[in-house]
Amino acid sequence: MQLHNEVAGTGPAVVLIHEGIADSRMWDPQWPAYTSRFRTLRYDMRGFGESPLPPEPWSNAEDLIELLGEAGIERAALVGVSLGARVALEVALARPDLVSALVLVGAALPQEAPDDMRQYGEEEERLFLEGDADGAADLTVRFWVVGVGRDEEDVDPDVRRRVFEMQRRAYEHWKDAGEELDERKLVPDVADRAGEVAVPVLLIVGEHDRPACLETAERLAREIPGAGLERMAATAHAPSMERPAEFDALVVPFLEAHSSRD
Repeated sequence: MQLHNEVAGTGPAVVLIHEGIADSRMWDPQWPAYTSRFRTLRYDMRGFGESPLPPEPWSNAEDLIELLGEAGIERAALVGVSLGARVALEVALARPDLVSALVLVGAALPQEAPDDMRQYGEEEERLFLEGDADGAADLTVRFWVVGVGRDEEDVDPDVRRRVFEMQRRAYEHWKDAGEELDERKLVPDVADRAGEVAVPVLLIVGEHDRPACLETAERLAREIPGAGLERMAATAHAPSMERPAEFDALVVPFLEAHSSRD
């Protein structure tokens, strides 16, 4: 498998799964603290960071299951953001034996796109196809990282820069990809099966995230037995990058309480 990954630390296993506007570098703020407590794995999904796109359809969830096997990890807590949260939820449903706990941040579930996301997607695609990758990446930062109800100046410029660079890297992978390339869902009906999750779950969402993400977090909190929901102030779709200390104060105790050793 050609997936860029990094494993460090000892203790209970934790996997960090990036969102669809970033890559494994988004976890730089967490890496020192997590690897001092856990055996921590982070990786680039296909088409992000240093992981190339394959010539045929793929499954991000199947990739993660295979990567766990390659790393010798029998059971892990999965921390996923947005796209990464959906992948984590798929793995928890398809292979519950592999998952000890879930942290789902700004979870993205397959559903009909609301107007704001549809319009953003159309504009991003237009800019990308016209060769304006910088414009598409800038749009992505404004839509997702700045979010709703605040201005660009309200967000740390270093966070905006880092997401911009990671998104531009993803566009480099996708610029020569054929239209037939697509991700296959291991659990196509994941949005309807959240109630089957039987491990501890912590849900996190930024108060300035898109309305659909806030609604999804509230829905999952209702449907997943025992799930806890935390709303992070002064953040949008990248709370672990914007407020790492506050994020870790929520996540690390949860992981210490619910992670299991192999």
